[in-house]
Amino acid sequence: MNPLQVIKVIHTAVWAFFVACIAAIPVLAWRHAWSAAAVVTGVVFVEVLVIVANRWRCPLTPLAARYTDDRRDNFDIYLPEWLARHNKTVFGALYFAGIVFTAVLWAASRR
Repeated sequence: MNPLQVIKVIHTAVWAFFVACIAAIPVLAWRHAWSAAAVVTGVVFVEVLVIVANRWRCPLTPLAARYTDDRRDNFDIYLPEWLARHNKTVFGALYFAGIVFTAVLWAASRR
């Protein structure tokens, strides 16, 4: 594999890990696994901080840019271009919804 392919594989695996974390939040809340939901929420929050600190880009993007002139939205990851373009919006909304869902269930369980 060439360096760009290696970066794309790593980037895609990291992305899949965080998508799994985002998907797990409401599932864990539904199961009343509050501590696990909090940990997963925190793990994703750390990734949000990394993205914000890197001017809303993955730190792997500039590395991938060294190996290609392509600048399509998915040049650095194995995702469909439309999903790479809207990734932060789609998964940011799901993350936020998962947090709200968890908070509502947790508050209801405290009554």
